[in-house]
Amino acid sequence: MSIISNAQPAPAVRALTGLPADFRFGVATSAYQIEGAVGEDGRTPSIWDTFCRVPGAVSGGENGDTACDHYHRMPQDVDLIASLGVDTYRFSLAWPRVQPHGSGPANQKGLDFYRRLTDRLLDRGITPWITLYHWDLPQELEDAGGWPARDTALRFADYAALAHEALGDRVTHWTTLNEPWCSAMLGYAWGQHAPGRRDFGDAMHAVHHLLLGHGLAARRLREAAGDNPLEVGITLNLGTADPATDSPADQDACRRADGLGTRLYLDPLVHGRYPQDVLADLSARGVEMPVRDGDLESVAAPLDVLGVNFYQGLQFSGTAEDGSTLDEEGQPVTRVVPRGLPTTAMDWEIIPASLTELLLRLERDYAVPTVVTENGAAFHDTADADGRVRDADRTAYLADHLAAVSAARARGADVRGYFAWSLMDNFEWAYGYGKRFGIVRVDYDTQQRTLKDSALWYRDTIALTRGEPRP
Repeated sequence: MSIISNAQPAPAVRALTGLPADFRFGVATSAYQIEGAVGEDGRTPSIWDTFCRVPGAVSGGENGDTACDHYHRMPQDVDLIASLGVDTYRFSLAWPRVQPHGSGPANQKGLDFYRRLTDRLLDRGITPWITLYHWDLPQELEDAGGWPARDTALRFADYAALAHEALGDRVTHWTTLNEPWCSAMLGYAWGQHAPGRRDFGDAMHAVHHLLLGHGLAARRLREAAGDNPLEVGITLNLGTADPATDSPADQDACRRADGLGTRLYLDPLVHGRYPQDVLADLSARGVEMPVRDGDLESVAAPLDVLGVNFYQGLQFSGTAEDGSTLDEEGQPVTRVVPRGLPTTAMDWEIIPASLTELLLRLERDYAVPTVVTENGAAFHDTADADGRVRDADRTAYLADHLAAVSAARARGADVRGYFAWSLMDNFEWAYGYGKRFGIVRVDYDTQQRTLKDSALWYRDTIALTRGEPRP
């Protein structure tokens, strides 16, 4: 696969068209990827602290112990965010920092950090947008069964209430979960992410309890807020699923991929039911969703906003390269077929038109206001001798995907914001520090931050779109 070269010219800075005056521009991060300080001020281990110690689990044996040292450099990082001219900062709370054992009282030292962060953001005119769960489950809860266990959903709702009690007077935008598909499939089905388990049945139970946890937490947040302003949502990693050919096998592979990747989450969240074809597929594999009376009513708590994390659209075939239609486990083949397009450093194909298609599909089938809560790309960045990072590839990526958002709005999609992933280079989960998504470069030896050319382009584009002078 090809990787776009840094030598290509960067797109010109110009105002974006078709975006309303209240359209949100932001940047996003997550706690374990940037904070560091994993053993300070009462924080206890998460599943990622444990997983990083498993030999071979993370590239280079790396971990988030220090990461970007944001826990100690937060004031300067907020000043950096403000310099970009964004109006919103999406960040996550570390559950084991807020509630160290996954149950019981809150840790005031941990909450004090997030109070200081929130206050500094507000002082700089930036809206804090909190994600309650970005994959760092307290290890004690995993030891008790993790997300496949129903009790974890109940514990999550308690944690949400503690967080709102501390921050609800300052924060009105709350996301419950980030990418439950990744938590369930990468963590419990395929073992590629923490906690590293490989049991498809457990993964499906995790799906249900993640969604249940969302619904219960949303209820607790609304009860705590009362008549005060509150916006509650969930963020899903979503893409498009297209058949490689018109063959029945490819069409059915596309249906299965869309079912397990999109409809398994959005149908219960919005319509209060799991899709029947997906339930039939699961039953054929001997797996049943652990639904109890009242669960789906809880899951379908009203969504004020749907967060959309978009990185690529995929093409599927129901036939393996050797011509077989069943995999080694006797299940129907669902194979990704590359289109031959340029890719990022993650080998993800770059197809911004799929973002437009996705946003229109969400409007048509689910009719919930959306915000693109993550979109960005890893490339092989290098700094010049003077420290400048000429990441024209990333700049082009952001420009093309923002244009895709504008195109979706022009065709009727109610998309209300765009947050670039990520604010800065960070710990990229099982890839360690080898993949750089940031619009800000981090020198991990010195912790120096440097605005890449993409950050300058984003800053200037936001200013022009708002009719403000360029910095």
